Amino acid sequence: MSNLLKIVEQDYLAVQKALPDFKAGDTINVHVKIKEGAKERIQQYQGLVIQKRNSGNGASFTVRKISAGIAVERIFPTMSPFIDKIEVLRSGAVRRARLFYLRDKTGKNARIKEKKKAVEVPATK
Repeated sequence: MSNLLKIVEQDYLAVQKALPDFKAGDTINVHVKIKEGAKERIQQYQGLVIQKRNSGNGASFTVRKISAGIAVERIFPTMSPFIDKIEVLRSGAVRRARLFYLRDKTGKNARIKEKKKAVEVPATK
């Protein structure tokens, strides 16, 4: 039974759209489809990824943002049809997979350093 489930899951994953590679500590912008009556619109949810869970169809990630001084966390299933696209805005330099300690921090203490990107130096003759 579990083998059959894995086969179906792999077929679904192959069809699903490719999402960018991100991890905990990255600042992302999630474009979410919102349905209001007969209308459908896209709303952006920008925040910090504090965790990624599981793999396959059950995978999800939690995004935390500060809205009007109040922290809001939202859990997105990775394979959700309501996610239009995900943009990675900044890569954070963190040493943990789960950043729950940020819940207790406010202001400047809640900042995460940005990961430095390798700069290629052109070869001189």
